[in-house]
Amino acid sequence: MVGAGGIGCELLKNLVLTGFGEIHVVDLDTIDLSNLNRQFLFSNEHIKKSKALVAKESAGRFNPNVRIEAYHDNIKDPRFNTAWFKQFEIVFNALDNLDARRHVNKMCLAADVPLVESGTTGFNGQVQVIQKGRTECYDCVPKLPPKSFPVCTIRSTPSQPIHCIVWGKSYLFTEIFGTAEDDAPELDHTDDGDNAREIATLRQESQALMRIRESMGSEDFPRLVFNKVFSEDIKRLRSMEDMWKSRRAPEALDFEMLSQEALGVGSTVADNDQVAWTLAENFAVFVDSVRRLSNRLVETRSNTDVGNAPAIFTFDKDDVDTLDFVAASANLRSHIFGIETRSKFDIKQMAGNIVPAIATTNAMTASLCVLQGFKLLRNELDKAKMVFLTKSTERVISSEPLRPPNPTCPVCSVAQTTLLVDTARATLNDLVEDLLRLQLGYGEEFSIMNEEGGILYDPEEDANLTKTFGELGLKGDSFITVIDEADEETKVNVRLSIAEKELDKDSKPIHLSEKLKIGTKPKVAALEEANGHAHPATNGATNGATNGKRKRDADEAELEHELVTKRGKVAAKPDDDDVVVLDDGPNDGAILIDD
Repeated sequence: MVGAGGIGCELLKNLVLTGFGEIHVVDLDTIDLSNLNRQFLFSNEHIKKSKALVAKESAGRFNPNVRIEAYHDNIKDPRFNTAWFKQFEIVFNALDNLDARRHVNKMCLAADVPLVESGTTGFNGQVQVIQKGRTECYDCVPKLPPKSFPVCTIRSTPSQPIHCIVWGKSYLFTEIFGTAEDDAPELDHTDDGDNAREIATLRQESQALMRIRESMGSEDFPRLVFNKVFSEDIKRLRSMEDMWKSRRAPEALDFEMLSQEALGVGSTVADNDQVAWTLAENFAVFVDSVRRLSNRLVETRSNTDVGNAPAIFTFDKDDVDTLDFVAASANLRSHIFGIETRSKFDIKQMAGNIVPAIATTNAMTASLCVLQGFKLLRNELDKAKMVFLTKSTERVISSEPLRPPNPTCPVCSVAQTTLLVDTARATLNDLVEDLLRLQLGYGEEFSIMNEEGGILYDPEEDANLTKTFGELGLKGDSFITVIDEADEETKVNVRLSIAEKELDKDSKPIHLSEKLKIGTKPKVAALEEANGHAHPATNGATNGATNGKRKRDADEAELEHELVTKRGKVAAKPDDDDVVVLDDGPNDGAILIDD
């Protein structure tokens, strides 16, 4: 089981109580206060402890006869290689991010181990059974990329609350208390047109803020920061008259004037997180949070050993000081640009990319995972389903048959095998000439990529041919992909898992572990007829259902989330029944649950 959070706590409990004899749990995270409302295996005394280790301890009390192994580690760590995955009968995903989901999907395909994928978003949930070669894998359906915003929008022309929140979180906070803004994933640094000019100006402003940071801890520090970002920068923006011919010009703020207006604001105003603060209240919270954070950082640095990296802060939605700073600075900027301000509670959701988690949805999704898992363990894949939870006017559980693999999926449509390599002797040329061209029949047009997407070889890049696998960093449990670029009868991609082995010096330094059959890529027209569903998906759950087709439905722009609608049937609810089962055959149907 990968992930011990909202779904994971419920899932581990179910696995323990339904008779699974040995369970391995992997989770990198530690327990936060915000987890406790829905992750019932944890309590106050567990805060800051490992989720995996505490989950093992808590769930183990339900059934002492179950053996639970816990790993406080990243599932992408090299120790969790293909051989490690091969030891399991089934893998359950209970993750909350795309990158880790994709990794586990690839590892289960490489190990030929069935995977039960799951995810939730608010009232919506999804469970997907994945079996190599027989069903869609997680990457058969394209996923939406994480939302990002152009620097020019964030810096100069914000029009929505989320623009100001991203500015406060990913720019201002990191420039003052953290690292350079270039590392912020929410800022699009595409170097073209207006964005390129804005990036150059932003770097100049960063240098000015760096100079202001030198006065951190002084009484004047909040005033210096405020005047720089809410007065001087705004006045310079306003002076660009052409920019404001078709939109409202920003209004700079005055530190001294707001200081007078905020004299009557109490120190507890920041605790009132359910309503939008006034301008004076936002000013007071901003000044106070800057003082709190600067004092903390100065103290942290004074306790840092000489020679260690300088202390910095990162945004944490559960840290009161950092959240107060982002909320107040975002609202001050919103006021400047005539944008609606938001409550601290709302800003926490948006800055933390939070879609409210519903405990009952997690519990139902975890239960569906186990039910689908039973079908896999009984070798009844034909009875397994893609299952969806949705909420419209009712709570709905619906399902549909598993789809076959997408023939153009970049992950599961590939041919996969293990390559036995004497890494000290084998060169890239041995792979290209002896194995690929002579044994597998490749022509002139193909390329070889490493795991990071770097080019090891193509017809115009042959500098690595004389290098050994060891010199190229290609070691045991790493992967390489061979991409055929022939115009006709194009071979599917081949994904090779490298297994280090010292081979007889009289033998070839590279061998396939088994005979490899490589198919050809389908024609585009055939693809559209046979598998005509290209539908985006986010990291887990889907939203809504219409006539058995998936569609896309955008959530509020401020939430930075674009949720994807599900495919499946929604039954109409009769007037006199609370629960209705639609009889669509054995082990199928939609269940409507009255709220």
